[in-house]
Amino acid sequence: MPYTDLPVGHPAGLARLPEEPGDFDAFWAGTLRRSRDVGGEPVLTPVTDTELVTVDVYDVRFPGWEGQPVAGWLVVPSEAEGPSPTVITYIGYGGGRGLPTDHLLYASAGYAHLVVDSRGQGHDTPDAHAGAGTQWVNGFMTRGIEDPHEHYYRRLITDCVRAVDAARLLPHVDAARIVVQGASQGGGLALAVAGLAGRTVAAALPDVPFLCHMRRGAETATEGPYTELVDHLRHDPRRDPARVFATLGYFDGVHFAARATAPALFSAGLMDPVCPPSTVHAAFDRYAGEKALREWPFADHGGGRGATAAEHLR
Repeated sequence: MPYTDLPVGHPAGLARLPEEPGDFDAFWAGTLRRSRDVGGEPVLTPVTDTELVTVDVYDVRFPGWEGQPVAGWLVVPSEAEGPSPTVITYIGYGGGRGLPTDHLLYASAGYAHLVVDSRGQGHDTPDAHAGAGTQWVNGFMTRGIEDPHEHYYRRLITDCVRAVDAARLLPHVDAARIVVQGASQGGGLALAVAGLAGRTVAAALPDVPFLCHMRRGAETATEGPYTELVDHLRHDPRRDPARVFATLGYFDGVHFAARATAPALFSAGLMDPVCPPSTVHAAFDRYAGEKALREWPFADHGGGRGATAAEHLR
């Protein structure tokens, strides 16, 4: 993607920010209370067949949306003594927790690492309440698009906040030093958690975050998943775009960013066809806490690729 979409401060400018729902805070307070009231604690099961010798691996199951079990991996340094600073990772669009061997970076650097499966996207956490979607659009963006109470991301974001609640109960985790991290959808989820979990999050690392200024994304992205919204609206021109984006307003990273106070390191690829840089800037500019943005001038949706890991560890 050439420089056809430019961030705030560049000559092309940026369309106005998405309108925030008037009951945004009440919606999320009620949503999280509904799932927390169900109760439940995480369950750890040692995984002994990994052939890994410098890290220990646990299968994790914790209560997410309405108490439904969510899968994860906990990877910790084998020689760790006592609780460790912890990274919670959320996964990109269409993926799940994968295998423990996919997630060795942070434990290798001395951190406990909780990797959260994505309901309905990974293999280990079904979405028991799929919601009304559109049969001509594959994916998750339009599931429950007519009502924010039914939308897919209400359930997934709740899972991600509950992952922080669960991590704080684990003996391996220093509850005062939890960092949320992810790329693309995972970055958008990390941003949402930073806005909803408050001071229980010590830092956030949203890379090339998805789910930010979603109308702008639908108008400018040349590759999915934002194009699912375009397909949905194109299929029946009588559908009201305002209603679609009113629903998505409850899940937009721009609004979560305005409520997040933990120090954050964002990244953006200035040639990103999936999450155009102006959408990242929209969230970054609203972010309420200490913040920095690493721009990669010729990067696509891969951002800084391997260089990103070194910046995270620093």
